Amino acid sequence: MPQFDSSTFASQLFWLYVSFTLLLILLSVFALPKIAGVLEDRQKRIDANLEKASGFKIEAEAAIAAYEKALADSRAAAHRIFQENAKILAEKAEARQAELGAKLAMQIKEGEARVLAAKDEALGHIKEVSAELARSAVQRLLGEGVDDKKIEAAIAASTGGRA
Repeated sequence: MPQFDSSTFASQLFWLYVSFTLLLILLSVFALPKIAGVLEDRQKRIDANLEKASGFKIEAEAAIAAYEKALADSRAAAHRIFQENAKILAEKAEARQAELGAKLAMQIKEGEARVLAAKDEALGHIKEVSAELARSAVQRLLGEGVDDKKIEAAIAASTGGRA
């Protein structure tokens, strides 16, 4: 192998140095500025995106705070409306109950009056029926009629004057 020949080491090192220097100069003049520009643009885009992301994060946090506040406000309003409606319904129920109580009390009084009227009518009919029954019984037993005043006096005496 010719590379390992010691008589050509000096010329190989010289050309290695010249090639490396030329390659370094070409890279530093042409390629490295383009690469540096691309990296710089990339870093700028990354920084801009990070700034946008932090702005969006702040906006999102503000939106979340506004949402939570609106949610708390709406819950408070709903609770207040619920309490107001419960109060209104309780008042309506009380009014209905009072109205129904008054109506039932009136119906009870009317019913008691009807019962008393029916009782009085029944007692009046009992007196008439008793008088008729006594008249027919006396006529059958004695075979003659009896005076109505005597029958009424006998009925009054037997009932204690209540009828």
